[in-house]
Amino acid sequence: MSSEPPSVSARRGLCLVLCAASGAGKSSLSRALLDSEAELALSVSATTRAPRPGEQEGVHYFFRSVAQFQAMVAAGEMLEHAEVFGRFYGTPRAPVETALAQGRDVLFDIDWQGHLLLRAALPADVVCIHLLPPSLAELERRLATRGQDDAAEIAHRMAAAHSEIAHWTDADHVLVNHDFAATVAAVRAILQASRSAVHRQPGMAGFVDGLIAG
Repeated sequence: MSSEPPSVSARRGLCLVLCAASGAGKSSLSRALLDSEAELALSVSATTRAPRPGEQEGVHYFFRSVAQFQAMVAAGEMLEHAEVFGRFYGTPRAPVETALAQGRDVLFDIDWQGHLLLRAALPADVVCIHLLPPSLAELERRLATRGQDDAAEIAHRMAAAHSEIAHWTDADHVLVNHDFAATVAAVRAILQASRSAVHRQPGMAGFVDGLIAG
């Protein structure tokens, strides 16, 4: 009997969810993970907003009309969805379930509400990490130094941050983003540990049977 370990393809993928208030470092962390983890891909959302210059169908978003989007929701084809400023956004079910079955991990950049909806849809597949800022003062400083928002928008984002942070206990793990490199390392460690969970390795049973049989 071969003693070779089971292939990676025998592992079921996972949904890695990063939740954080705007300015806590979630986007930078996502980019760092995608650059360093070959088995990790960013979830592509569907939206009813129009494509912006340079955006490609199936790469940046799945662009759908309101009627098409609502039909997908009614048919159970969305894992989670929400209306944001009059536009609909959501996660199509089929691409995610295909990736998980093929042993590929999917990264989600969604808020606490999206996380809870995703967990309800795929309860055994979700690993959520909540990223906290060192302080609210530091969070506000980061928002201001980005130069992307005016004072009113920063105030709006700070108000929303309180709601997002209040749901930190919904996550499986929580990290305070004091040092970016250390935070990236911690998230990668959580990802590696989650990949080895027993219930995500259905192919391991045959390997263990071979070991026992000698």
